[in-house]
Amino acid sequence: MSNEITVSCLQYTSLQNEHDTLIIISNLIKKAVKENSEIIALPECSTFIFQNKENTLKNANFENNSLTLKTLKNLAKLYQVNILIGSLQIKVYLKNKQNYSLVNRSFFINSKGVIIIKYDKIHLFDVYLSKKEKFFESDTYTSGEKAVLGELNLGKKTIKLGLTICYDLRFPTLYRDLAKAGAEIIFVPSAFSQTTGEVHWHTLLKARAIENGCFIIAPAQTGEHFKGRSSFGHSLIVSPWGKILADAKKSEGLITKKINIDEVYDCRKKIPNLKNEKTYNFDF
Repeated sequence: MSNEITVSCLQYTSLQNEHDTLIIISNLIKKAVKENSEIIALPECSTFIFQNKENTLKNANFENNSLTLKTLKNLAKLYQVNILIGSLQIKVYLKNKQNYSLVNRSFFINSKGVIIIKYDKIHLFDVYLSKKEKFFESDTYTSGEKAVLGELNLGKKTIKLGLTICYDLRFPTLYRDLAKAGAEIIFVPSAFSQTTGEVHWHTLLKARAIENGCFIIAPAQTGEHFKGRSSFGHSLIVSPWGKILADAKKSEGLITKKINIDEVYDCRKKIPNLKNEKTYNFDF
Protein backbone atom coordinates (compact mmCIF):
# COMPACT_ATOMS: atom_id res chain seq x y z
CA MET A 1 0.00 0.00 0.00
CA SER A 2 1.36 3.37 -1.02
CA ASN A 3 1.73 5.96 1.70
CA GLU A 4 2.16 8.81 -0.75
CA ILE A 5 -0.02 11.92 -0.52
CA THR A 6 -0.07 14.99 -2.74
CA VAL A 7 -0.19 18.23 -0.75
CA SER A 8 -0.58 21.85 -1.87
CA CYS A 9 0.02 25.13 -0.05
CA LEU A 10 -1.82 28.20 -1.31
CA GLN A 11 0.03 31.51 -1.06
CA TYR A 12 -1.68 34.86 -1.58
CA THR A 13 -2.44 38.21 0.06
CA SER A 14 -5.66 38.27 2.08
CA LEU A 15 -7.66 41.38 1.26
CA GLN A 16 -9.98 43.33 3.52
CA ASN A 17 -12.99 41.89 1.73
CA GLU A 18 -13.79 38.26 2.50
CA HIS A 19 -15.71 37.69 -0.74
CA ASP A 20 -12.90 39.02 -2.93
CA THR A 21 -10.31 36.89 -1.14
CA LEU A 22 -12.51 33.82 -1.61
CA ILE A 23 -12.41 34.39 -5.38
CA ILE A 24 -8.60 34.25 -5.24
CA ILE A 25 -8.72 31.11 -3.08
CA SER A 26 -11.28 29.37 -5.31
CA ASN A 27 -9.13 29.90 -8.40
CA LEU A 28 -6.06 28.54 -6.63
CA ILE A 29 -7.98 25.51 -5.36
CA LYS A 30 -8.98 24.72 -8.96
CA LYS A 31 -5.30 24.77 -9.93
CA ALA A 32 -4.37 22.52 -6.99
CA VAL A 33 -7.10 20.05 -7.95
CA LYS A 34 -5.68 19.93 -11.50
CA GLU A 35 -2.35 18.99 -9.92
CA ASN A 36 -4.12 16.06 -8.19
CA SER A 37 -3.69 17.51 -4.72
CA GLU A 38 -5.37 15.53 -1.93
CA ILE A 39 -4.76 18.09 0.84
CA ILE A 40 -4.92 21.83 0.13
CA ALA A 41 -3.69 24.13 2.90
CA LEU A 42 -4.49 27.83 3.27
CA PRO A 43 -2.55 30.37 5.38
CA GLU A 44 -3.47 32.08 8.65
CA CYS A 45 -6.22 34.74 8.47
CA SER A 46 -7.36 32.96 5.35
CA THR A 47 -9.90 35.45 4.03
CA PHE A 48 -9.27 38.89 5.55
CA ILE A 49 -6.78 40.92 7.57
CA PHE A 50 -7.52 44.27 9.21
CA GLN A 51 -5.31 46.74 10.98
CA ASN A 52 -7.44 47.18 14.10
CA LYS A 53 -9.63 45.23 16.47
CA GLU A 54 -12.78 47.16 15.64
CA ASN A 55 -12.78 46.20 11.96
CA THR A 56 -11.76 42.63 12.74
CA LEU A 57 -14.71 42.28 15.11
CA LYS A 58 -17.04 43.89 12.61
CA ASN A 59 -16.10 41.44 9.86
CA ALA A 60 -15.75 38.29 11.96
CA ASN A 61 -18.62 35.82 12.24
CA PHE A 62 -19.81 32.96 14.37
CA GLU A 63 -19.14 29.59 12.72
CA ASN A 64 -22.76 29.12 11.70
CA ASN A 65 -22.72 32.41 9.78
CA SER A 66 -19.31 32.12 8.13
CA LEU A 67 -19.30 32.67 4.39
CA THR A 68 -15.79 31.21 4.20
CA LEU A 69 -16.75 27.99 5.94
CA LYS A 70 -19.82 27.53 3.78
CA THR A 71 -17.89 28.23 0.58
CA LEU A 72 -14.90 26.01 1.35
CA LYS A 73 -17.02 23.13 2.65
CA ASN A 74 -18.88 23.20 -0.66
CA LEU A 75 -15.62 23.31 -2.64
CA ALA A 76 -14.16 20.40 -0.65
CA LYS A 77 -17.25 18.33 -1.41
CA LEU A 78 -17.39 19.43 -5.05
CA TYR A 79 -13.76 18.54 -5.79
CA GLN A 80 -13.58 15.69 -3.25
CA VAL A 81 -10.47 17.23 -1.71
CA ASN A 82 -9.38 17.91 1.87
CA ILE A 83 -8.90 21.56 2.81
CA LEU A 84 -7.12 23.12 5.76
CA ILE A 85 -8.43 26.62 6.47
CA GLY A 86 -5.31 28.06 8.08
CA SER A 87 -7.38 30.25 10.36
CA LEU A 88 -10.51 32.36 10.57
CA GLN A 89 -11.34 35.12 13.03
CA ILE A 90 -14.29 33.46 14.74
CA LYS A 91 -16.71 34.87 17.30
CA VAL A 92 -17.37 32.64 20.31
CA TYR A 93 -19.72 33.24 23.21
CA LEU A 94 -18.27 33.66 26.67
CA LYS A 95 -19.53 31.62 29.61
CA ASN A 96 -22.34 34.08 30.31
CA LYS A 97 -23.57 33.40 26.73
CA GLN A 98 -24.35 37.09 26.33
CA ASN A 99 -20.97 38.59 25.41
CA TYR A 100 -18.55 37.18 22.89
CA SER A 101 -14.85 37.12 22.16
CA LEU A 102 -12.71 36.25 19.14
CA VAL A 103 -10.51 33.21 18.60
CA ASN A 104 -8.04 32.56 15.78
CA ARG A 105 -9.27 29.13 14.67
CA SER A 106 -8.07 26.55 12.14
CA PHE A 107 -10.51 24.18 10.47
CA PHE A 108 -9.72 20.94 8.64
CA ILE A 109 -12.46 19.98 6.18
CA ASN A 110 -12.51 16.49 4.69
CA SER A 111 -13.41 15.58 1.11
CA LYS A 112 -17.06 15.14 2.09
CA GLY A 113 -17.25 18.78 3.15
CA VAL A 114 -17.27 17.95 6.88
CA ILE A 115 -15.18 19.75 9.50
CA ILE A 116 -13.21 17.00 11.25
CA ILE A 117 -10.63 19.03 13.23
CA LYS A 118 -10.63 22.48 14.87
CA TYR A 119 -7.81 24.26 16.66
CA ASP A 120 -7.67 27.63 18.43
CA LYS A 121 -4.30 29.36 18.35
CA ILE A 122 -2.65 28.97 21.75
CA HIS A 123 0.30 31.36 21.53
CA LEU A 124 -0.75 34.90 20.62
CA PHE A 125 1.71 37.19 18.86
CA ASP A 126 2.44 39.85 21.49
CA VAL A 127 5.77 41.35 20.43
CA TYR A 128 7.58 44.67 20.26
CA LEU A 129 9.88 44.51 17.25
CA SER A 130 10.43 48.25 17.09
CA LYS A 131 8.64 51.54 17.75
CA LYS A 132 7.04 51.24 14.32
CA GLU A 133 6.37 47.52 14.35
CA LYS A 134 4.55 45.99 17.29
CA PHE A 135 1.79 43.41 17.52
CA PHE A 136 -0.49 42.53 20.43
CA GLU A 137 -2.86 39.79 19.34
CA SER A 138 -4.10 39.30 22.89
CA ASP A 139 -5.85 42.67 22.56
CA THR A 140 -8.06 41.08 19.93
CA TYR A 141 -8.15 37.33 20.55
CA THR A 142 -8.69 34.88 23.37
CA SER A 143 -6.00 32.19 23.29
CA GLY A 144 -6.77 28.52 22.85
CA GLU A 145 -6.08 26.05 25.62
CA LYS A 146 -5.86 22.67 23.89
CA ALA A 147 -3.38 21.01 21.56
CA VAL A 148 -5.22 19.15 18.80
CA LEU A 149 -4.37 15.93 16.98
CA GLY A 150 -6.75 14.60 14.35
CA GLU A 151 -7.00 11.70 11.94
CA LEU A 152 -7.68 11.84 8.22
CA ASN A 153 -8.79 8.77 6.31
CA LEU A 154 -7.47 8.72 2.74
CA GLY A 155 -8.58 5.52 1.09
CA LYS A 156 -7.13 2.76 3.23
CA LYS A 157 -4.63 5.13 4.85
CA THR A 158 -5.14 6.91 8.16
CA ILE A 159 -2.89 9.95 8.63
CA LYS A 160 -2.39 11.72 11.95
CA LEU A 161 -2.43 15.50 11.68
CA GLY A 162 -1.31 18.14 14.17
CA LEU A 163 -2.61 21.70 13.88
CA THR A 164 -0.69 24.80 14.94
CA ILE A 165 -0.77 28.44 13.83
CA CYS A 166 2.08 30.88 13.13
CA TYR A 167 3.56 32.12 16.45
CA ASP A 168 3.08 28.62 17.90
CA LEU A 169 6.18 27.81 15.82
CA ARG A 170 8.39 29.38 18.49
CA PHE A 171 7.19 26.97 21.19
CA PRO A 172 8.80 23.60 20.41
CA THR A 173 7.16 21.74 23.31
CA LEU A 174 3.82 21.92 21.49
CA TYR A 175 5.33 20.23 18.44
CA ARG A 176 7.10 17.63 20.55
CA ASP A 177 3.84 16.75 22.31
CA LEU A 178 2.02 16.42 18.98
CA ALA A 179 4.78 14.21 17.58
CA LYS A 180 4.82 12.00 20.68
CA ALA A 181 1.07 11.62 20.30
CA GLY A 182 1.67 10.33 16.76
CA ALA A 183 1.50 13.35 14.44
CA GLU A 184 2.93 12.53 11.03
CA ILE A 185 2.16 15.91 9.49
CA ILE A 186 2.04 19.19 11.41
CA PHE A 187 0.54 22.26 9.76
CA VAL A 188 1.86 25.77 10.41
CA PRO A 189 -0.42 28.22 8.54
CA SER A 190 1.02 31.68 8.98
CA ALA A 191 1.05 35.38 8.25
CA PHE A 192 4.68 35.70 9.32
CA SER A 193 5.99 39.25 9.47
CA GLN A 194 8.50 40.38 6.86
CA THR A 195 10.95 41.44 9.58
CA THR A 196 11.11 38.11 11.45
CA GLY A 197 10.50 35.96 8.37
CA GLU A 198 13.77 36.95 6.74
CA VAL A 199 15.83 35.66 9.66
CA HIS A 200 13.73 33.00 11.40
CA TRP A 201 11.09 31.39 9.16
CA HIS A 202 13.08 28.74 7.28
CA THR A 203 15.24 27.89 10.29
CA LEU A 204 12.33 27.39 12.68
CA LEU A 205 10.31 25.26 10.28
CA LYS A 206 13.27 23.03 9.47
CA ALA A 207 14.04 22.68 13.18
CA ARG A 208 10.48 21.60 14.03
CA ALA A 209 10.60 19.00 11.24
CA ILE A 210 13.99 17.62 12.28
CA GLU A 211 13.29 17.59 16.02
CA ASN A 212 10.09 15.63 15.58
CA GLY A 213 10.74 13.55 12.49
CA CYS A 214 7.57 14.73 10.76
CA PHE A 215 6.44 16.62 7.69
CA ILE A 216 5.88 20.34 8.21
CA ILE A 217 3.33 21.96 5.89
CA ALA A 218 3.43 25.76 6.19
CA PRO A 219 1.13 27.78 3.90
CA ALA A 220 1.82 31.49 4.28
CA GLN A 221 0.48 34.91 3.46
CA THR A 222 2.61 37.09 1.19
CA GLY A 223 2.76 40.77 0.25
CA GLU A 224 1.43 44.00 1.74
CA HIS A 225 -2.00 43.93 3.40
CA PHE A 226 -2.01 47.60 4.34
CA LYS A 227 0.58 50.22 5.24
CA GLY A 228 2.78 48.83 8.00
CA ARG A 229 1.74 45.19 7.61
CA SER A 230 3.51 42.89 5.15
CA SER A 231 3.78 39.12 5.19
CA PHE A 232 6.95 37.23 4.33
CA GLY A 233 5.57 34.56 1.99
CA HIS A 234 7.78 31.50 1.38
CA SER A 235 5.17 28.81 1.97
CA LEU A 236 7.17 25.66 2.65
CA ILE A 237 6.82 21.90 2.57
CA VAL A 238 9.59 20.37 4.71
CA SER A 239 10.51 16.68 5.01
CA PRO A 240 11.10 14.86 8.33
CA TRP A 241 14.83 14.99 7.55
CA GLY A 242 14.67 18.78 7.31
CA LYS A 243 14.85 19.06 3.52
CA ILE A 244 12.83 21.87 1.95
CA LEU A 245 10.81 20.07 -0.71
CA ALA A 246 9.03 23.16 -2.03
CA ASP A 247 9.28 26.92 -1.44
CA ALA A 248 6.73 29.36 -2.89
CA LYS A 249 9.15 32.31 -2.60
CA LYS A 250 7.30 35.66 -2.65
CA SER A 251 4.78 35.29 -5.47
CA GLU A 252 1.08 34.53 -5.17
CA GLY A 253 0.25 31.02 -6.32
CA LEU A 254 0.73 27.53 -4.97
CA ILE A 255 3.27 24.81 -4.37
CA THR A 256 2.42 21.12 -4.72
CA LYS A 257 4.48 18.14 -3.64
CA LYS A 258 3.97 14.40 -3.32
CA ILE A 259 5.13 13.24 0.11
CA ASN A 260 5.54 9.75 1.53
CA ILE A 261 4.48 9.16 5.14
CA ASP A 262 6.93 6.23 5.35
CA GLU A 263 9.70 8.84 5.60
CA VAL A 264 8.39 9.79 9.04
CA TYR A 265 9.08 6.33 10.38
CA ASP A 266 12.39 5.99 8.54
CA CYS A 267 13.63 9.20 10.17
CA ARG A 268 12.32 8.28 13.61
CA LYS A 269 14.02 4.89 13.32
CA LYS A 270 17.36 6.44 12.35
CA ILE A 271 17.20 9.08 15.08
CA PRO A 272 14.77 7.91 17.79
CA ASN A 273 14.95 11.09 19.85
CA LEU A 274 11.23 10.95 20.67
CA LYS A 275 11.92 7.69 22.49
CA ASN A 276 15.34 8.69 23.86
CA GLU A 277 14.15 11.84 25.62
CA LYS A 278 14.89 11.81 29.35
CA THR A 279 13.33 13.61 32.28
CA TYR A 280 15.77 15.52 34.44
CA ASN A 281 16.09 17.66 37.54
CA PHE A 282 17.41 21.20 37.82
CA ASP A 283 20.52 21.94 39.83
CA PHE A 284 20.10 25.71 40.05
